[in-house]
Amino acid sequence: MGQTKVTPLTLRRKIALEAWRLHEHNMRKEHPLQQLFWECTLRCNLHCRHCGSDCKVKAGQQDMPKEDFMRVLDSIAAKTDPHRVFVIVTGGEPLMRDDLEECCAEIYRRGFPWGMVCNGLYLTRQRFDGLLRAGLHSITISLDGLEADHNWMRGNPRSFDMVSQAIDMLVETEGLVFDIVTCVNRRNYASLGAIKEFLIAKGVARWRLFSIFPVGRAAQDADMRLTNEEFRGMFEFIKATRLEGRIRADYGCEGFLGNYEGDVRNRFFSCHAGVTVGSVMADGTIAACASIRSDYGQGNIYRGDDFMEVWESKYHPYRNREWMRRGECADCKYFKYCHGNGMHLRDENGNLLFCHLKRLQETES
Repeated sequence: MGQTKVTPLTLRRKIALEAWRLHEHNMRKEHPLQQLFWECTLRCNLHCRHCGSDCKVKAGQQDMPKEDFMRVLDSIAAKTDPHRVFVIVTGGEPLMRDDLEECCAEIYRRGFPWGMVCNGLYLTRQRFDGLLRAGLHSITISLDGLEADHNWMRGNPRSFDMVSQAIDMLVETEGLVFDIVTCVNRRNYASLGAIKEFLIAKGVARWRLFSIFPVGRAAQDADMRLTNEEFRGMFEFIKATRLEGRIRADYGCEGFLGNYEGDVRNRFFSCHAGVTVGSVMADGTIAACASIRSDYGQGNIYRGDDFMEVWESKYHPYRNREWMRRGECADCKYFKYCHGNGMHLRDENGNLLFCHLKRLQETES
């Protein structure tokens, strides 16, 4: 079977994408808050080669006191149903906080379901049980290769073993929603099949793969960036894995992919940052997706801004992206489906860091 022809779009794909475009237009108009990231710390117990936020064991920014974030949740609960807003606790590494279980129990007590993103290094049985008692609904853990490759990426010789143990705990916990995420890079690309078999043998049902975007440490590391041929090969791998049906593989939520849309993830591309996704960063910034590292903040809780007032009255750069029709996006006929890619792929001047579709098209003869 040959590679997918990325463009022009097939008639079937066009029809589906037009329906999706209408849905996304209505979503931007209504902008219901559905996910809220809390960057609870900038401290981290690892020094990963690809870190977009360049976190450290000792961060310059203090952890946000839990009382400050709880006031944000109280503001949200006064204006919307907390059961419909999923809180995602992130960092840094959330488990660097000794009071994490206490924080999360307070989130749950206020009626908000919550989950977390974790590197697994500190996820011992004791801490995992404490998080479950605090109402843990879902968790994402990173696995960036088999032992040598993963430890190389994470910069810690114990990381792979701890992740492996953590996966076992997740698999055996009934009712817990979880997925494993893998950062595909030049070193682990050839091992994707072996990683897949490892996860299937463990009993993992959901696997999310993503590629590096040039921010933070990864921006200067050539080993992080796939060649165009490897970039396309990653999508071919995901598509074939989904057809196998042994594990649900998905590409991350970035990049319009032409005729790969619908074949490599469960929905078509859209960036919901500032549309259904908000965040409160460690320094109090009211923002959108926690992956956005350029300054697109909309307010700050430490300047007296109320999160829900900001949510309803600001976020214009996220909800009307016509301003992104510039540079290589200016005359692109696929802009109506892409809307300029994910906000995390725009630098502080609004320039696009890279275009997924263009990279794919460059591999076609």
